[in-house]
Amino acid sequence: MSDATTAPKSAPKTYAVKSFGCQMNVYDGDRMGELMAAQGLTQVDAKDADLVVLNTCHIRERATEKVYSDIGRLRKDAGKQGRSPMIAVAGCVAQAEGAEIVRRAKVDVVVGPQAYHNLPDLVAKAARGEAALDTDMPVDLKFGHLPARRRVPPSAFLTVQEGCDKFCTYCVVPYTRGGEVSRGWGQIVDEAKALVDAGARELTLLGQNVNAWTDGARGLHDLIAALDAIPGLARIRYTTSHPNDMTQGLIDAHASVEKLMPFLHLPVQAGSDRILKAMNRSHSRDSYLRILERVRAARPDIALSGDFIVGFPGETEADFRETLSLVDAVGYAQAYSFKYSPRPGTPAATMGDQVPEDVMDDRLQRLQAALNRDQAAFNAATVGRTCQVLMERAGKLPGQLIGKSPWLQSVHLVSDAAIGDLVEVTLAEAGANSMLGLLPPSSS
Repeated sequence: MSDATTAPKSAPKTYAVKSFGCQMNVYDGDRMGELMAAQGLTQVDAKDADLVVLNTCHIRERATEKVYSDIGRLRKDAGKQGRSPMIAVAGCVAQAEGAEIVRRAKVDVVVGPQAYHNLPDLVAKAARGEAALDTDMPVDLKFGHLPARRRVPPSAFLTVQEGCDKFCTYCVVPYTRGGEVSRGWGQIVDEAKALVDAGARELTLLGQNVNAWTDGARGLHDLIAALDAIPGLARIRYTTSHPNDMTQGLIDAHASVEKLMPFLHLPVQAGSDRILKAMNRSHSRDSYLRILERVRAARPDIALSGDFIVGFPGETEADFRETLSLVDAVGYAQAYSFKYSPRPGTPAATMGDQVPEDVMDDRLQRLQAALNRDQAAFNAATVGRTCQVLMERAGKLPGQLIGKSPWLQSVHLVSDAAIGDLVEVTLAEAGANSMLGLLPPSSS
């Protein structure tokens, strides 16, 4: 806790939450919004809000400086209107920076990702001019302190696990989110039912290492089987997984649970065993590929996704070529790729043999060319398939709807269906990042 205090402000009547980064941050941002709504505040655009919550991510390069820039821009824009909104910084940058944000940016509230259930109390303290900083990582989970879910979109997130015990040498998550903690079985099932009652047709189970979720002898595959029985729930997904926690039971679930979508995001990060060891990834190139073989045997039509880091300290051209050869071997339907950037406090930040920026740029372009090639090939291979598409939002054209295929492709089509409907669609044309869907003749 900080002893710093700020000038008293009027208690806010309106709020806005701006979330950055991962899907778990989106979930956390929604929950913080629900906390504020439960206090009687009205949600408005950030430019009009009495309280703006910046829900931050610490994974990307220069994340901390971006937060300070966002705070300055927010204050400048509000000042032009003669306004002085209360500013709260939440999430992983808040956890990493703590009282430094209060000192440097004079924000009103700082709250870490494991303490955001205390946001209403912190806002009340800030309104009184008291210190409002909480970056504790309590043993008891925050979820039991959160309000009931409101109406939700057709595809909703559900956090089941937080934190990480893997300590990859490039990653700040164990320091900003803490160790691996699993939510209880009953709490998850109850929230899943509430989400379905509130309008969700698809649930994506979230965790830093979601497949590390456990409740005694039960694993993630058991939880998925329980959610499969919820009436009204049509689809189940999960992300993000770690190769070391990819159990045979979870792999088998892709064959036996019809609602579990044929999509798996399984980060590998590099194709070189030497670099994987330096990253402390605790899996090898071969063990990763053998997992994918078992997954494809269970669900032959599965779409695979991954994460890659290029330019990790000490990565040679030969190491990078091993990453390219792994990409060739897998044929990813989607993937995310980034240049390595050091995070203060992580072991990799102090490693020697840092890769020059221009070399990283070149390797990233080459990797992304290969990944884009394979995504285009996967999309092209699905042309002509008929599948169900979950309608999630309106498109830009009259009568156009946009939804997701079972393989997590964005599909746009013209239909009189409603948001939340599952529509039988023929995938007619493949674009770089989306598919054109047509209604079968009997449906038109």
